[in-house]
Amino acid sequence: MASEMSTQQVDVTIIGGGPCGLFASFYAGLRGMSVRIIDSLPELGGQLTALYPEKYVYDVPGFPKVLAKDLAKDLITQGTQFHPELVLEETATEIQKTDEGYILRTASGLELPTKTVIISAGAGAFSPTKIGIDREDEFVGKGIHYGVKDKATFQGKKLAIVGGGDSAFDWCLNLDDTADAITLVHRRDVFKAHEDSIEKVKASRVDMKIWYAVKELHGNGSLTGVTLEHTQTKEQEHFPCDAVIVNIGFKSSLGPIKEWGLNIVKNQIQVDNHYETNLPGVFAVGDVCTFDGKLKLIATGVGEAATAVCFAKTYIDPDAKLFPGHSSDMEISH
Repeated sequence: MASEMSTQQVDVTIIGGGPCGLFASFYAGLRGMSVRIIDSLPELGGQLTALYPEKYVYDVPGFPKVLAKDLAKDLITQGTQFHPELVLEETATEIQKTDEGYILRTASGLELPTKTVIISAGAGAFSPTKIGIDREDEFVGKGIHYGVKDKATFQGKKLAIVGGGDSAFDWCLNLDDTADAITLVHRRDVFKAHEDSIEKVKASRVDMKIWYAVKELHGNGSLTGVTLEHTQTKEQEHFPCDAVIVNIGFKSSLGPIKEWGLNIVKNQIQVDNHYETNLPGVFAVGDVCTFDGKLKLIATGVGEAATAVCFAKTYIDPDAKLFPGHSSDMEISH
């Protein structure tokens, strides 16, 4: 979905409409730059809206806790207030250097001229890691879930949550007031979740099946139960349940971006202290980039976005100030 302005050159094209991309859009607008956002998803918000809209986020300044969908809503409002051009449900597949900057080409054949580029593609295109057992695809949406779009889906259900990381423990806590019963299933006794979440789950009504893995799915049309196998003794038991949430990670890929001639380290784009890549005028921020001391947080990613925008501004106009001043001192009209 692209607007009629897609063939016009803009000051900066932001690839990715998640938190960092949206803040980059806002900050570029603040600096008087024309902006285009390209995203492969049909709506802005990135993983906040696509993967865990009903999950609470606790590490964003100013919000003791905030639902991901509410954070996304405010970020979208902020990020679109200067009216960036939105090119949604499109994937940037090629980049070509020109005398004026770059041309980005999309999978559908659009050619989008831009002076600079900020890649804010998160972990890239992502897909959930599946359990990898028979009939799994058969039960997707009929008892097997890889995320939570709507908590009401699990109202009154007997629920098994598979995984030992933050997502698994967060959903144990967030669905405690919704599901009839919750059992956490994990193949070992070591967890990757935050210590506080682990202690809260252990103190809650959530049952824990440690050293177990899901081996079989049962039901006719919809899920009615699973077979659990002890990962050490190999003993099996039938476990009746209405739904299973699989939280064992996501596979991500930079896709076509890997072919752009960028320096890639472990599926991340290497940047310097300006967040600039080895391609002049092409920057990368958020989870997609890497540098010494990198932390993958929204709180740090939005700072990277603002910095990259300022260096993109001076790349286009060397006479421009790197630091524009504080927003509280500005008269902002939009």
